[in-house]
Amino acid sequence: MTVAPDIGGSVVPTRYWHRLEDGRIQCDLCPRFCKLREGQRGLCYVRAREGDRIVLTTYGRSSGFAIDPIEKKPLNHFLPGTPVLSFGTAGCNLACRYCQNWDISKAKEFDVLADEASPERIAQVADELGCRSVAFTYNDPVIFMEYADDVADACHERGIKAVAVTAGYITPEPRREFFAHLDAANIDLKGFSEEFYKRLCAGHLDPVLDTIEYACTETDVWVELTTLLIPGANDDDDEIDRMTTWIVEHVGPDVPLHFTAFHPDFRMLDTPPTPPDTLSHAREIALANGLRYVYTGNVYDPEGQTTTCHRCGATLIGRVGYEITRWGLDDHGRCVACGEELPGVFEAHPGDWGSRRVPLRLGTVP
Repeated sequence: MTVAPDIGGSVVPTRYWHRLEDGRIQCDLCPRFCKLREGQRGLCYVRAREGDRIVLTTYGRSSGFAIDPIEKKPLNHFLPGTPVLSFGTAGCNLACRYCQNWDISKAKEFDVLADEASPERIAQVADELGCRSVAFTYNDPVIFMEYADDVADACHERGIKAVAVTAGYITPEPRREFFAHLDAANIDLKGFSEEFYKRLCAGHLDPVLDTIEYACTETDVWVELTTLLIPGANDDDDEIDRMTTWIVEHVGPDVPLHFTAFHPDFRMLDTPPTPPDTLSHAREIALANGLRYVYTGNVYDPEGQTTTCHRCGATLIGRVGYEITRWGLDDHGRCVACGEELPGVFEAHPGDWGSRRVPLRLGTVP
């Protein structure tokens, strides 16, 4: 599908930085705190020093657009069955050795930024194509926060919701600004040890936990969590037990958790795919620890992808992959069998978008 071209991308100034005594400028957006001299870029590659400031170099430019099912983000309790206009840019502020989108997140910006659109144009296209939300995804929107914020504002003017798929690697002040623009987020909790984050992601665990706790307890954003289970890296029973216990104790039992299957990619090509039984076993641990809504992904598992009422056990949302096969909620998001409310954001009826993915071109960079 192709729509009319739009304005070109641009470089825009950012706010979260400060000057150091040695003449460098420190970017304060994320816990990496890159310290830059003139002409240097941060590890994310898209935030750079230009003169006496830090700028975002990818505003208005994207690695591509597509209409996806919202369940692909994954979000199972947010407008089920509806289409979401998805896009990303380039770069990332983590360095995961197993990155499943490495061609985008590890790309130099001009390698992949082949499409362009203003925030207003994105909102217009989403509206015209019947998308109920727009998702910042494929790479982490934290690093293009200024663009994401403006897109979210433009979408809200048209009654369209804003969704972020993020690793949550952001510092407190910009985090408040970022989440103030969002309606929903899936936060990637990559593992539950500092050693995992340091060795496989070149990052730290605590800032991610802080983001999860902040988003779930201090904002109105609907939050779901995802953990990609990697054989031999973060899939042992003790780590899953500690992680799911932490989630229940710190953000409550109603936050949906998705365990998804790893496939060999990027710099972990020798690691085998995640066995489906590993996902099912992790789900059992999480449910036993008190989480009420635990899902499996990237595998065929109707039981692990179906939403059931924690009170009476009735099927509330039946799924096979991204397809909704059954709807057991009333017009107010309550179980039709017992009246228990299902946490999330629901409309009177589910969407019927199904599992389709429709690539879009909003314009071409000269």
